[in-house]
Amino acid sequence: MKKIILASGSPRRVEILKGLGANFQIIPAEIEEKTSLNLSPESLAMSLSFMKAYSVGSKYPDEFVLGADTIVELEGKILGKPKDKDEARKFLQMLSGNGHRVITGFTIISINENIKIADFEVSIVTFKALQDLEIEEYISTEEPYDKAGGYAIQGMAKKFIESYSGCYNNIVGLPDECLKKYLVKIGAINV
Repeated sequence: MKKIILASGSPRRVEILKGLGANFQIIPAEIEEKTSLNLSPESLAMSLSFMKAYSVGSKYPDEFVLGADTIVELEGKILGKPKDKDEARKFLQMLSGNGHRVITGFTIISINENIKIADFEVSIVTFKALQDLEIEEYISTEEPYDKAGGYAIQGMAKKFIESYSGCYNNIVGLPDECLKKYLVKIGAINV
């Protein structure tokens, strides 16, 4: 079984990759995540996932490197990771009572083997209508600040979710079923 490098320090992505039975090491990518690029949400997620994979892969050209990026999109607006309480509050107020898309793009590269695999998954999440107190209590925790859209479906924010469709782990940060077929293809996991 081939070892891969996960170009992310996300504990959620680490857990999902462990769940797939992958042999991997963690080397977080050091890139600036620009959500202001004039791209569709799908293209943005794919572009950022490639930049993450390439930033690590260029230092480890003999290895397979996995980069991923999750985007939350509401009515054409990208909701990145909130930079402070005010932005987290604004994001949650926007999401309240509405459905939105969660797009995770991922790229697997091996520079010396000239391999690039890229794909994405889209899930739909609908929030219930949130009360101001619920929002204030949530933003007073540390949970919203390192998550696209300012919430963690697997964390305290699960009580905000009215429904979702599509891959649950895609919303968490890595579409496991979609990714699995590619990891099998490169020999990084066994079936």
